[in-house]
Amino acid sequence: MATDPTTPKSFRKAETDFRWEGVEARPYKEDERALFKAVSRQILFSDPNLAGELRYFEVDAGGFSTLERHEHVHGVMIFRGRGHCLVGDEVREVGERDLVHIPPMTWHQFRATRGEPLGFLCMVDAVRDKPQLPTPDDLAALEANPKIAAFLRGTPW
Repeated sequence: MATDPTTPKSFRKAETDFRWEGVEARPYKEDERALFKAVSRQILFSDPNLAGELRYFEVDAGGFSTLERHEHVHGVMIFRGRGHCLVGDEVREVGERDLVHIPPMTWHQFRATRGEPLGFLCMVDAVRDKPQLPTPDDLAALEANPKIAAFLRGTPW
């Protein structure tokens, strides 16, 4: 019996360098307006019978994800390395196995600030809204907090 290529695989073997069998490493974003540096993504699990999608992002040392917000929630588990994240008005150091909840319409960004890659698993809605990027007024409001301003400059420590 032939297998349907659109049917999700029941098992994906882990490969080296935080890759998985049959999972394509893709560019982080296709939106050239979104500022980010040295990030890749892999969609590990997506099934039309499930409302969520599990993705793996890897931020190279010194890299960062886009500063953005949107209507959907994120559940994030730091899977590899250490760094910092901004969620709302709080900057936190994060490391392996830490969990991060990102509520709807909350500014967030991840940075690999410790000289090593920062990899994280992210659970989101399979169908989701497009990210909103900060306006100059949004950035000014965020940067009014000295800790957030330092984080956005890449110097949270």
